[in-house]
Amino acid sequence: MNPKKIEAAYPLSPLQKGFLFHAGYDLQSADSYVAQLFLDFEGELDGAAMRSAADALMRRHANLRAGFVHPGGQEPVQVVLREVAAGWEERDWRGRNPQEAAEAQSAWQEADRERRFELSQPPLLRFGWLRLPAGRSQLVVTYHHILLDGWSLPLLLEELLALYRAGGGDGGLPEATPYSAYLGWLQERDRAAACEAWGGYLEGLEGPTLLAQEGQADKGAAAAQARLSLELPAELTQALTRQARQQGVTLNTLLQAAWGMLLGKLNLSRDVVFGITVAGRPGELPGVERMIGLFINTVPVRLRWSAGETVAGLVGRLQREQAGLLDHQHLDLVEIQRLAGQRQLFDTLFIFENYPFDSQAMAPDLGQASLRRVSGGEQHESHYPLTLMAVPREMLSLYLSYDAQRFDKGVVQGLLTRFRLLLEAVAAEPSRP
Repeated sequence: MNPKKIEAAYPLSPLQKGFLFHAGYDLQSADSYVAQLFLDFEGELDGAAMRSAADALMRRHANLRAGFVHPGGQEPVQVVLREVAAGWEERDWRGRNPQEAAEAQSAWQEADRERRFELSQPPLLRFGWLRLPAGRSQLVVTYHHILLDGWSLPLLLEELLALYRAGGGDGGLPEATPYSAYLGWLQERDRAAACEAWGGYLEGLEGPTLLAQEGQADKGAAAAQARLSLELPAELTQALTRQARQQGVTLNTLLQAAWGMLLGKLNLSRDVVFGITVAGRPGELPGVERMIGLFINTVPVRLRWSAGETVAGLVGRLQREQAGLLDHQHLDLVEIQRLAGQRQLFDTLFIFENYPFDSQAMAPDLGQASLRRVSGGEQHESHYPLTLMAVPREMLSLYLSYDAQRFDKGVVQGLLTRFRLLLEAVAAEPSRP
């Protein structure tokens, strides 16, 4: 990297450190942390204006111009370049019949998804403009998760479309709050207090909670990710939401407790631990709700219970314990595991995906074009062998991603079924032991 082109260098956020730790992957395999957003338009879209808007977005947010380097013997850093043009590709299939165009579109999306980013070479996001028959087009935004979290995605698209409406100029937009403000906030945290809190929380833990055995997968092969889904009936979703409200907890906490109880059944233990993602956006940091970047962190949840404890009591205690750790969720997972005396605490991850995404509100006026649909987003798979994602909708959606080398599809389907049965029991009778 040419030193003359460097604007600044910053430390990493906790999860960025985790990504770099897991980025020693086989460079010939697909990168599970690359994700795509698809914006489908109808009507005449100005491709030149959209490309200018993408470049303006790069100028507004320094962290979108960052590459990640690990100097020998030193801590890894993110290096921001002074100027980085947005990655941009165009394809024109307007002259093909609809079926041929759809096949070409799907093949291009897949090829782009499989094309890896080199983390030391920004930009780590790129744009593809696909022109389709019948006056349609699609903008594909492909990014590495080390840059963006789920909350940032609608903010990024909202800005991109506002810049498009302004012809690529950002004079009408408020000044962006820099991601470096958050990194500075991280450096000011009391690390000793965080270590004390996590050490006390995990004290007495007998060992990790692991479902996948090391010998089950070929370590020389890339993980074969697969995913199953389950949509809960509206009646059950409403019952769970009602129970959470009556118990004074969040739906997120209620689902976490059920997941922990299932892990306990599988491990024949009443003291289990699993990972969750936390938002990581400190309320005391001005403008944090509009900042674009990676704020989330992965931290452990420990669930303990006695034979006579009620589900309601367990869920309430779980929320109180997590509330006591809110000020310490910035500590990186490697350090937390070290405090517990473990190299690895868990191999399952629970994600509650709940961030605002109103595709119509973000694009009220695009001239002769209209935004019809936004899809994709955080559909990447984690490096954990088993990841449960819950998406709150009218009918709660559950997605269970798994390493097909370590888990049989039938076993994973059974886990989803058992989880649903457990949720039905929790919703029906929270006073039961």
